[in-house]
Amino acid sequence: MTLNLRSRLRCLFAVLAVLLVAGCASLPSEVPRTPSTALANTADTSLGKEVRADVAAHPGLSGILPLQVAEDAFAARILLARHAERSLDLQYYIWHNDTTGQLMFEAIWQAAERGVRVRLLIDDANTRGLDPTLAVLSAHPNIEVRLFNPFANRGFRAGDFALDFSRVNRRMHNKSFTADNQVAIVGGRNIGDEYFGADLAVGFQDLDVVAVGPVVQQVSDEFDLFWNSPSAYPARSLLPKPAPGDAAALQATWAQLNDNPEAQHYLQAVRQTALVRALDTGDLHLEWAPAHVIHDDPAKIVQPTDRSDLQMLPLLEAALGKPQRELDLVSPYFVPGKEGTAALAELAQRGVKVRVLTNSLAATDVAPVHAGYSKYRRQMLEAGITIYELKPGSALPAPDKDSRDDNSRRGLPGSRGSSAASLHAKTFAVDRERIFVGSFNLDPRSERLNTEMGMVIDSPTLAGTLSDQLDTRIPEDSYHVTIDPASHGLVWTEVTPQGDKRYTTEPGARPMKQLYIDFLEALPIEWLL
Repeated sequence: MTLNLRSRLRCLFAVLAVLLVAGCASLPSEVPRTPSTALANTADTSLGKEVRADVAAHPGLSGILPLQVAEDAFAARILLARHAERSLDLQYYIWHNDTTGQLMFEAIWQAAERGVRVRLLIDDANTRGLDPTLAVLSAHPNIEVRLFNPFANRGFRAGDFALDFSRVNRRMHNKSFTADNQVAIVGGRNIGDEYFGADLAVGFQDLDVVAVGPVVQQVSDEFDLFWNSPSAYPARSLLPKPAPGDAAALQATWAQLNDNPEAQHYLQAVRQTALVRALDTGDLHLEWAPAHVIHDDPAKIVQPTDRSDLQMLPLLEAALGKPQRELDLVSPYFVPGKEGTAALAELAQRGVKVRVLTNSLAATDVAPVHAGYSKYRRQMLEAGITIYELKPGSALPAPDKDSRDDNSRRGLPGSRGSSAASLHAKTFAVDRERIFVGSFNLDPRSERLNTEMGMVIDSPTLAGTLSDQLDTRIPEDSYHVTIDPASHGLVWTEVTPQGDKRYTTEPGARPMKQLYIDFLEALPIEWLL
């Protein structure tokens, strides 16, 4: 054995030893968790009084307001944080340490300073770099932070992936924001610049709904179930205590952030949204309809993945009902698998109009997912399913003409025409009668690995809006994928002012990226997608 080879082997063994030692860290076995539930005595809060008359006028129904414009989605959360008087319950998969993430942290800190009880439940997969902030927040007497399915290794997470992959590969993908148990936001958005149109590099085109009425208690019940589950660890049991000056330092960071031109520009834009104007004038039009929350059981994180009683997909199928005429699916990460493809094909073959909107290869932010989807694309097309793939730089249509033509929104980061817009909304409509809005993607990860949640709304108005967009505006922002009758190859058709433009390869994708997708298609990784 040569000296050079011996040296390399020593280095390899040293690296493996470090990985092994780091990976041996374990979660605390004895963790004090004080159970808590959503506050029930909140009807006399400002938010409770604000919605009381409308809720009473629509017994059994919930008021729903779609949040399709990114700035509106951020404004709604900031307004709820500022107007909450008793409680804020926030549950998210991702909370980024960026401009909007820190502005939201500041808003909930200010609420806690007013005496509001804040419960913040964050999945731990994306909290890298946030431990100091979360430690300060958790030390506030009115804020409790819990980390869902946390990593034992705070500084070297690869150790957990190496030795505890089965557990840490399963995540809480749920997203909700509830103020005073009176108003809730549920949908596809996490907390971060790309979700609120404040990021120039990536802009996710997303969808949330604001809800009032009886469905809010269902959102709170879902939150309580996850909050009190064994997988939710109090941050104080995992993070070191903050130093005496850390809270003041964090507040100084927020003050400096508010003086930042980027934050100022964005906050000014938020103040000018159509939503804020409607709130100021009392001209907020809610859709009143039966609505209910469906969600996974948090035990799905620790139970075998073949436990169908712990999975949300059967609940979603039962809630939406069997399509008779139309099924419209919007899923950024769309991997139907063999069974899903066969089920969709069966619907199409018995006369149901099935339409799918997902990301194009050029628009997706997760190339392996596109590889998982593309292997089923031809089979779906042959069955008569209509497929649209969002073009890069396109945005989902704004909900009404006024917001589309709002001069205050032109040229803002994340506005329509952003150079890197990517679809992130997850919504499905059946027969133009019922619609789902939530966190669930039509892929194996949402079905079997992650926990998910969402809201099913029995509203022909809202369901019809999605279907109408697939009839009209979405084809303008997407590539329509078909099979050429002559060559039998796939064709992507783009609508342009000069006429239709046809592509015979994935449009906008470089050859190396296409080669990468071809390679990924051959790998047995679908269960991870």
